[in-house]
Amino acid sequence: MSTPLESATLPSASANASGNETDRVALLDLKKRITQDPLHVMSSWNDSIHFCSWVGVTCNPSTKRVLILDLSSYKLAGSLPSSIGSLTHLTGLSLRNNSFHGEIPQEMGRLRSLQALNVSENSLGGKIPTNISHCTQLRVLYLRFNAITGSIPDNLRSLMSLNHLELFSNKLTGTIPNWIGNFSSLEGLRLTLNNFHGSIPSELGRLTSLEVFSLAANNLYGIIPSSIYNISSIKHLSVSINQFHAELPRNLGINLPNLEYFYCGSNKFTGTIPASLLNSSRIQILYFPINGFTLKALDLSSNQFGGEFPRSIANLSTQLTSLYLGGNLIHGSVPDDIGNLVNLTILAMELNHLTGTVPDGIGKLQKLVGLYLNDNQFSGPIASSLGNLTSLTQLDMFNNRFEGSIPPSLGNCQSLLELNLSYNNITGTIPRELFEVSSLPISLDISQNYLTGSLAYRVGDLVNLLELDVSGNKLSGKIPKTLGSCIMLMRLYLEGSLEEIDISCNHLSGQIPEFLGKFTHLNHLNLSYNDFEGELPKEGIFSNASGLSVIGNNRLCGGLPKLRLHACSIKKSHSSQRLLALKVVIPVACALAFIIAMSCFIVARSKVKNSRGGRVASYSYKGWESFSYLKLFQSTGGFSVDNLIGLGSFGSVYKGVLPTDGRVVAVKVLNLQQEGASKSLMYECKVLRSIRHCNLLKIISACSSFDTQGNDFKSLVFEFMANGSLDSWLHRRDDDQSQSKRLSLIQRLNIANDVASALDYLHRRCETTIVHCDLKPNNVLLGEDMVAHVGDFGLARFHFCWVIGFHRLHSSRYEFLPPFSSYFGILLLEMFTGKRPTDDMFTEGLSIHQFAAMAMPDHAMDIIDPSLLIVRDDADGDDEIYNNDIRARPIGECLVSVMEIGLSCSAILPSERIQMDVVVNKMKAARDSYLYLRRRRRIRS
Repeated sequence: MSTPLESATLPSASANASGNETDRVALLDLKKRITQDPLHVMSSWNDSIHFCSWVGVTCNPSTKRVLILDLSSYKLAGSLPSSIGSLTHLTGLSLRNNSFHGEIPQEMGRLRSLQALNVSENSLGGKIPTNISHCTQLRVLYLRFNAITGSIPDNLRSLMSLNHLELFSNKLTGTIPNWIGNFSSLEGLRLTLNNFHGSIPSELGRLTSLEVFSLAANNLYGIIPSSIYNISSIKHLSVSINQFHAELPRNLGINLPNLEYFYCGSNKFTGTIPASLLNSSRIQILYFPINGFTLKALDLSSNQFGGEFPRSIANLSTQLTSLYLGGNLIHGSVPDDIGNLVNLTILAMELNHLTGTVPDGIGKLQKLVGLYLNDNQFSGPIASSLGNLTSLTQLDMFNNRFEGSIPPSLGNCQSLLELNLSYNNITGTIPRELFEVSSLPISLDISQNYLTGSLAYRVGDLVNLLELDVSGNKLSGKIPKTLGSCIMLMRLYLEGSLEEIDISCNHLSGQIPEFLGKFTHLNHLNLSYNDFEGELPKEGIFSNASGLSVIGNNRLCGGLPKLRLHACSIKKSHSSQRLLALKVVIPVACALAFIIAMSCFIVARSKVKNSRGGRVASYSYKGWESFSYLKLFQSTGGFSVDNLIGLGSFGSVYKGVLPTDGRVVAVKVLNLQQEGASKSLMYECKVLRSIRHCNLLKIISACSSFDTQGNDFKSLVFEFMANGSLDSWLHRRDDDQSQSKRLSLIQRLNIANDVASALDYLHRRCETTIVHCDLKPNNVLLGEDMVAHVGDFGLARFHFCWVIGFHRLHSSRYEFLPPFSSYFGILLLEMFTGKRPTDDMFTEGLSIHQFAAMAMPDHAMDIIDPSLLIVRDDADGDDEIYNNDIRARPIGECLVSVMEIGLSCSAILPSERIQMDVVVNKMKAARDSYLYLRRRRRIRS
């Protein structure tokens, strides 16, 4: 298949010398607008050679007029000049995959011969220029992956020759024009990842040549017109992540005989899965079989499909690679012949009501990389045939009723990145083969079962493991000292900062080693429900009652009064103490000391490696400006204390004014002496280079250089947020300026909606799901108009489920995995109670979640932030809505609704937490309800 530019035809018009000069001047004008050219493409654009020989320029051989300008993927940055409209003989223009910004000039409409326009994957904004309507020969219009706003202009109805219209991933709004149905030659229509609303026009059913029809991730609703289901040419149909409802037509598979990809996940479809959709490999008409459509990917997840698990699932084409059925109401058992789908790479059936055993036939799916069976009612033993899935990277079977032992054959799955068997009825010991899966770099979770025995010494083979959860079992014995080889385990990073230890709900015994109090970074230690004995140590974490849990150890004594342990009796004899040390303390001490030693060794080795001439890291990503240390030094007044606006875990933030254009920015300077600072920068750059949302803090640049003394210097430059952090508004200090900051109810609702929208984007609309692991008021920044922006991604994590290699857009299963909405839930409770989760009142097991839950619903008004009682909500001139009326029933119902959302998000069991798309809808409904009540009150008064 030829590219749009290759298929552009040559014009027949002749050109004179003045026309040639016009083209040359227009090209040089474009060159002047280029601000970044790392590959030195523009160096060929000079008078030493004719412009027809410049890189990216193709001319008509006879007229020497520019026909094609192709500068794709040259990493250029700059803007588009209006003079580009002077290239009047141009038939093809491609600037794809660069960093052009600004608007598409209206003068583009002067290119009357243009047949292909591709400016995808840039940072272009503004609206679609209406004058493009004059380019009536245009066959290809690609604007995808930009930041274009506004609606699709009606002027474009004149582009009757269009074959492909791709507006994918912009900020377009409005409804889908019905006149698109007049484009009889249209083969591809992609409007995915925008903000279109309304319904699908039935006129689009006239697009009888359409092969690709993608409207996913918008705000569309209603019933999909039957005319769409009758476009027999469609190969790719995607309507995921909208609000469509009704049943799928029974004859769907017959009416769409060429269908290869069907995505309708995350909607409100009901009924059962059409049998015609599943019998896709061959259709029988009378007695004569004919070839039917060949599905390669099917996503029906996160809807309300019910009925029994379809027996005909095995009739799907063997070319099927992805099958998503999760998040529905399907019941019954899974047939063994599902193993016929031998090319499946993803099988997701989570969050249904499936029962019975997992069939051995799944073991035939040897190309599977992702298998998701969690949150069902499966029972019986775990099929040993799962050990045949040697390509598997993620296996989720948690929240079921599996019993018996863990099959040793799982040790054959040497590609596993994440294994979760938690919350089942599994018994027996942990097979040593499980610890031979040395590829495990993320998580091994076998918690909340009935496992016995000790943690095998082979656990040390899991050298890359980030998380090991064996809590809630009946394990006993010693902690293996080989655990020291797991240098990434339990938040033990390469910097050696052990922050959390949880060995609760086991049968561990003996005295607690005192040197645990020496871990200066340890802020959570859970030793509850074991058999520890003796006096509790006093230093470090043991002096912090809020970070320590020792309940369920009845033979412990001493410690802080808040822990309510009984007083210690007279000390035992010296010989008894020595015997105890030999039996218990020394083995445990050796194990933990080994962990520390290994960590220190890795840190030292890392520092030596870095000191031997490692190159300075580059963080210059697409669309980021270039800044030197000197420029940042000047903009912040030499990093003056007067410009210091914040201190964080890994550095300082300064207000700066760029000397070039007077822009106000925030400069985050990393303290490279702080352990973890470089890793924080790495994660933040990795996240920020791939995301774009109006409620995420926009990064302008990153600088990795040297200061004037030759020391390493690393910083990030962000847009300046005039109203500071949400924390400064929620938790006022004693100074007058802080005391004057008070948030009204509508402001809090707006901020909560902004944050919810940002998180929904990170979880569901990014190519890779991103979890912000440090969401708190300090990291929510408020712009001049009080719009909230989520920032500080130094602790963010990409959810590595995505390694299965399937675009996030067409999968909903991520949303069901913890802890996605829990961070927002705690933030919401803090915003409306005015209490930090770390408040001194939250001790002895009481948390902000429990505090709010106990007050709901009758006493919700008793726990709201007192400042809400004295703030007037006068955003719309309504000065009387607060004070005594805050406790009025309508306002109270709004606050109760918000509190319930916070509690649902932060539910203790991950399976009970609501998804972020549901959160967005509920928060919007709460705000709209409140505004409606305000309007009614104003009318009545």
